[in-house]
Amino acid sequence: MSNRLQQKYLEEVQPKLMAEFNITNKMATPKLSKIIISIGLGEAKENAAVLDKARAYVKSLSGQTPVVTLAKKSIASFKVGKGQTVGMMVTLRGDKMYAFLDKFINIVLPKVRDFRGLSLKSFDSQGNLNIGLREQTIFPEVDYKDVDKVRGLAVTIVADAKNKEQSQKLLEYLGMPFRS
Repeated sequence: MSNRLQQKYLEEVQPKLMAEFNITNKMATPKLSKIIISIGLGEAKENAAVLDKARAYVKSLSGQTPVVTLAKKSIASFKVGKGQTVGMMVTLRGDKMYAFLDKFINIVLPKVRDFRGLSLKSFDSQGNLNIGLREQTIFPEVDYKDVDKVRGLAVTIVADAKNKEQSQKLLEYLGMPFRS
């Protein structure tokens, strides 16, 4: 079951990247390796029901059950103790990754209010793209009636590129809208 975006990568994007960066081996061409969706749940320490609601909507938008993340150390100023629940995350690879990215580029990002493209400053030094969203209601799977509180989430797109420029070109050719 090959995805439309995966097909585009193999047929159009990979040859373009090989020509642009003078890559002779197809295996050395930059490609997506994973997408991580994470959500911070600071209020989960007072209200455990928040976890179930957040788990349900993260599962519906990603197609996988999320993993609960715990605090690695105690931070008194945030009133967080070591081992307390602080959020949840899910890692997508393969077909689910391409399906999510296709939906993210073509359906979710156009729904963001006043969206003019992603900033090129969203890339980290390894070439991973980090996107923060303010509300989960822009995803088509999230039913607005079931939302108790608007929560933000972070999407990290990890590419195995040599540098930031290769990663940027890969996502640009896949259709990711960047601010010019």
